[in-house]
Amino acid sequence: MDSTEGAVSPAMRHKARHFAMQAIYQWQMTGQSAGEIERQFLEDQPIQGADLDYMHDLISGVVANFEHIDEVYEPFLSRPLKDLDQVDKAILRLGTFELLYRQEIPFRVVINESIMLAKEFAEQDSHKFVNGVLDKVVRVIKD
Repeated sequence: MDSTEGAVSPAMRHKARHFAMQAIYQWQMTGQSAGEIERQFLEDQPIQGADLDYMHDLISGVVANFEHIDEVYEPFLSRPLKDLDQVDKAILRLGTFELLYRQEIPFRVVINESIMLAKEFAEQDSHKFVNGVLDKVVRVIKD
């Protein structure tokens, strides 16, 4: 691990995405404000070791931009957006947000992280679905 003070490791970013995805899922299910959900996570979850600034950016960014985010990935869905599993939707929103708004992160990193989240939280083959959708999103953004 990098011992440089203030350095952000890939593991810290992974933890930030892990908790951000859970917070986005909670927001989708409850309609609570992003700030309230983030406050709950800071109080109730074992978030030490996560990049908290990045986690905040992800949560607030997805909530603030979810309509645009959904418009970007929706054309690549194999089913209507309203029928999309809520975990898959949270992962796709998070990944698409990073592809659109955090372009300093290599797209392969975003897709790999999204696949890992799908393997951890979603249905058995969701990682293949997430990979396929985000791969198409990358092609549209790069054009």
